[in-house]
Amino acid sequence: MSDAALAGLRVIDASTLFAGPLAAMHLGDMGAEVVKVEHPRRPDPSRGHGPSKDGQNLWWKTLGRNKRAVTLDLSSGGGREAFLRLVATADVVIENFRPDTLERWGLGYDDLSAVNPGLVLARVTGFGQIGPYRRRPGFGTLAEAMSGFAAMTGEADGPPTLPPFGLADGIASLATAYAVMVALHARERTGRGQVVDLAIVEPMMAMLGPQLTRWDQLGTVQPRQGNRSSNNAPRNTYRTADGRWVAVSTSAQSIAERVMRLVGRPELIDEEWFATGSGRAAHADELDEAVGGWIAARSRDEVVAAFEEAQAAVAPIYTAEDIAVDPQLQALGTIRRMQDPDLGKIAVQGPLFRLSEADPVLAFTGRGHGADTDEVLAELGYDDAAIARLHEDGAA
Repeated sequence: MSDAALAGLRVIDASTLFAGPLAAMHLGDMGAEVVKVEHPRRPDPSRGHGPSKDGQNLWWKTLGRNKRAVTLDLSSGGGREAFLRLVATADVVIENFRPDTLERWGLGYDDLSAVNPGLVLARVTGFGQIGPYRRRPGFGTLAEAMSGFAAMTGEADGPPTLPPFGLADGIASLATAYAVMVALHARERTGRGQVVDLAIVEPMMAMLGPQLTRWDQLGTVQPRQGNRSSNNAPRNTYRTADGRWVAVSTSAQSIAERVMRLVGRPELIDEEWFATGSGRAAHADELDEAVGGWIAARSRDEVVAAFEEAQAAVAPIYTAEDIAVDPQLQALGTIRRMQDPDLGKIAVQGPLFRLSEADPVLAFTGRGHGADTDEVLAELGYDDAAIARLHEDGAA
């Protein structure tokens, strides 16, 4: 643990569903000590989200990894006092309550910084701490809708499309982890902590390219185009002879030319419109027909091998079954096996990157609700009788 990049950093994860907990997981993967704080009677809803096996939630096993699990009712006097003791030992608190909730409990940043002036408080909400929407419920789906993502996603003649997973939350988790590290770096200079105000809609919007500048300067919006791109072609998914699928990208002009030679249509390269990505995009029907027809006559493995030999860009479209056996992902160590007390060895995706001088930490899978409460309270100075009273009062 001591060799990990974030060893010595203590993070309190007081957030739920999903951006905040994911951000805490990313920090924990790099060696931060993470203490997960949940309500004694209302656990993080992610514990019941998605598939389960033998009564054990599979998503939580990953999302809760490296986190000691503590229960505290922050709205109670006893829970508030215990939380302040915990905050005094921490570097970071991540929360996603509606704005003003912590303040109502006497746990606003003024209260927290009074016991720990160096504390970084990351507040992750749908729409931020200010403005007319500040108190709206803020789920990732709403961010996917209001960021512009849904409007530009889907088939040209179809409705706006939402992703079947927590895309906005995932992007916001990375932004939150980044913001926390920025605030911690600033603390090195100033000695003071600060508040991170992160609205989930903003990181999602930042991933969508120059949509605002385009509207500002041209008065146009990006239309829905299915799997196509307005910037280049051929760019699509194509079905192979054995019923599999591959994706082709031709963002570079040289790649587009190699693809045309490979599929037996080199004459298209000499067309004037072929010289630019936007020109090729305007002739996507013709290019898709050429590429799709060639691919449809061959198996997926044949297609991938031919594209690789031609140094053209292609990728098989994977399911989890494919991911689990891919040699490149195995070489990277993307897939890790963790020992879980309930399920035995389980496969999880490992940390997002590798560091040459520090090992990531995958110490344990998601813990049971409140599994470490008594131990952590004892570390904060509570004796057995005081811990029992907190439980009796429903504060822990």
